[in-house]
Amino acid sequence: MSLPKTLADDVARNLVMVAQLIDDDPEQAYAYSRIALRLASRVAAVREAAGFAAYATQKYAEALAEFRAAKRMTGNVDLWPVMADCERGLGRPERAMAMAGEPEVAKLDKAGQVEMRMVAAGARRDMGQIEAAIVTLQGPELASHSVQPWTARLRYAYADALLSAGREDEAREWFGKTVEADKDAATDASDRLAELDGVEFVDALVDDEDDEDDEVDNDVEVEVAADLDDDEDEDEDEDTKH
Repeated sequence: MSLPKTLADDVARNLVMVAQLIDDDPEQAYAYSRIALRLASRVAAVREAAGFAAYATQKYAEALAEFRAAKRMTGNVDLWPVMADCERGLGRPERAMAMAGEPEVAKLDKAGQVEMRMVAAGARRDMGQIEAAIVTLQGPELASHSVQPWTARLRYAYADALLSAGREDEAREWFGKTVEADKDAATDASDRLAELDGVEFVDALVDDEDDEDDEVDNDVEVEVAADLDDDEDEDEDEDTKH
């Protein structure tokens, strides 16, 4: 609303493209975010979108700068967990851990606090503190039977940490619980669970294509053999005439 209508429409179109492409084509999403940023760098939503696009392409320093700018503009702390994760991406897990203890965390909603806990656990793992990472993920949200938007990701992080600690039986249990909560298949928990159970998947489509290729090769061999036989018959007929 702070922009002239024509400019606002141009910026909005670019932000829509960022949202549509960020999961499947993050590099292209990043390109659109740069256009929006060039058009309206003083709009907080633009800085936030540019931050997420940079984050998706692992440009963590750039993402952190954009998130900080958006936070300054709005005073909102919702981006605090992803800012901490940028610190991890930059190889500074100790800074991420420090952010997990800042007053901003108390201002986050439940989803934000769970996200911060997962980031803190990731930072612990970065520092080789796997058991501490497991403890960090434990809490009422993990033990709850209700399924929230973040439940599958929290359970998955816990299962993965358990597996890294060599606690395979517990990891299998929690990957199973992740599958129960992951209705949209946002994680690969089912694959991880199958791997632990020693199940191997075969791509039937690839096998079918291989069979078709074999059939084609066999057909070609038959045709070539038939052509050779015809040629030999023709040669014998010529010899007989002579």
